[in-house]
Amino acid sequence: MSWEKYNFKMIKYKRIVLKLSGEVLQGVLNYGIESNIIFSIAKQIKEIKNLGVEIAVVIGGGNIFRGVRGADGGIDRATADYMGMLATVINGMALQSALEKLDVTTRLQTAIKMEQLAEPYIRRRAVRHLEKGRVIIFAAGTGNPYFTTDTAAALRAAEIKAELILKATKVDGIYSADPKKVKEAKKIDNLSFIDILNKNLKIMDATAVSLCMDNKISIIVFNLLKKGNIARVIMGEEIGTIVK
Repeated sequence: MSWEKYNFKMIKYKRIVLKLSGEVLQGVLNYGIESNIIFSIAKQIKEIKNLGVEIAVVIGGGNIFRGVRGADGGIDRATADYMGMLATVINGMALQSALEKLDVTTRLQTAIKMEQLAEPYIRRRAVRHLEKGRVIIFAAGTGNPYFTTDTAAALRAAEIKAELILKATKVDGIYSADPKKVKEAKKIDNLSFIDILNKNLKIMDATAVSLCMDNKISIIVFNLLKKGNIARVIMGEEIGTIVK
């Protein structure tokens, strides 16, 4: 889909955080990264970057290793969470490579120092990269165990003063029940942060939701696998579920 007829003044959101789960990156695979998926995501990011949108990506690692699952298997929880953070760095490097093959200038920043691979996360430097039109990929979560990458997305969004978090999923919004299990499940177009917390909906953890609520950062849950959806959201089309 071409968005060339649109201009910067028509864009509803100028600075966003895109939250990608590791599960989205694995596509139909049982493990790892499906190249078709990651290049499709990179192309969608390039589309909105070319419109002038400032984009930061927070990436998960569940397609490689999930800390909670490792802890359930007997690994010390803090150790397991650090292992999960390393998985997000692998995904971040893959997305950076895909973007750079499309001539998109990127910076990979990690919450754990590993200078041979990425810049350390520094808020002022991150904001400057955005202002220069670079796409930032935030990896290694918050750098602390016991916190999810959803919380990292909310934290980074608040720090860089993003207007919106795009929560990328494999379904087209939030439903009253799991649509894969319940045929009668109905899609919900609008929710408040209090609704999410009171109903214990699992779109993001409670810490992340509370951070977004306190800092007035809206969340849109949408289907990333439908091409052009990121641009549709940026242009203000009502797709997915908005939480505000």
